[in-house]
Amino acid sequence: MRRRSVLTAAGAAALAVPVLGAAPATAVPASGRRGCLEIRGVDISSLPKNEDHGAVYRTAEGRREDPVRLIARAGVTHARLKVWVNPADGYNDKAHILALARRLKRAGVGIWIDFHYSDSWADPAHQTKPTAWAGLDVPGLARAVYDHTADVLGALRRQGTPAQLVQIGNELNGGLIWPEGNWEHFDAMTAFLKAGLRAARDTTPRVRTILHLANGGDNGLYRWWFDNVVSYGVDFDVIGLSYYPFWHGPLADAAANMADITARYGKPCVIAETAYPFTLESEDDLNDIMNSPSQLTDGFPATPAGQAAWLRTVADLVAGVPNGQGLGYCYWEGLWTYRAGSGWDPTDPASGNAWENLALFDFEDRELPGLGTLGRYRG
Repeated sequence: MRRRSVLTAAGAAALAVPVLGAAPATAVPASGRRGCLEIRGVDISSLPKNEDHGAVYRTAEGRREDPVRLIARAGVTHARLKVWVNPADGYNDKAHILALARRLKRAGVGIWIDFHYSDSWADPAHQTKPTAWAGLDVPGLARAVYDHTADVLGALRRQGTPAQLVQIGNELNGGLIWPEGNWEHFDAMTAFLKAGLRAARDTTPRVRTILHLANGGDNGLYRWWFDNVVSYGVDFDVIGLSYYPFWHGPLADAAANMADITARYGKPCVIAETAYPFTLESEDDLNDIMNSPSQLTDGFPATPAGQAAWLRTVADLVAGVPNGQGLGYCYWEGLWTYRAGSGWDPTDPASGNAWENLALFDFEDRELPGLGTLGRYRG
């Protein structure tokens, strides 16, 4: 996740043409309903860079603590770690993933790997091919996907920290590894997905594989994309969704979508990304993504209590997926507090952080109540 945009007009039109054609299921959020969520995750991809630039993390009372121990103590079950191929700043690469995985294992937190198959952010608007793969044809790119995936996951297994969950691509609305694997080329796109899935299973046989789209309230998108992918024989385990209320519509739309797709494809789902602000203020000079009252969801103020209430509501939402098919959720970049030098652009050390008001730690580095809400959601 970094920025959101729609596909081209032609691609957007395709979203309204599902292949299989069954009527969507309907659902509403489970008002007040609680359930046991197997996955209560936090994406902590920016932690190594943040710490290298001086970030510290504190308990709600102000006592300094190891952030990995803090999330474990809060009840977080999995930490999500993005992987870039050759990042300009050297972070989110295999070496940093391996070191962070060792810390997570010591704390008893599971490992969720998120392959972007890019040197930088991959999302609906950006799926830029790694520079090192620039001269490869489709078979060569599929081989590169296999080798890269197997290299990282194999190294994790060999050091005794195997991944429990793995995403083959990130927010794949328009495909991956553009232009060869974009939404106009499902044959190449699915070849890349199959290569990554095969590598995951070859190196980590017990891993659960996730295919992940953004726009979690858009049932037309999910039907179009997954109908096509399934028609090409792609075999995966879990459907991942990004669901941010300020981009992706009302709770009822997300509930209806999750009810439909879990029944339609016979797969469980997980909300792979969500977040909500604890303030509309910014700690640095970069205007934050969430900065206006008009972006807020009714009933959820931009306060620590409002952020915690949003997390409780999203937990209820996924716990209410019919037949227990909602596995859980993951808070995106909950530890990405502001530190100079740890901005969003890996090519620009001066870039700022447009996310610090959506972190799970406040501007004084103290744990917010939302972290405990996320981690302690149980039946």
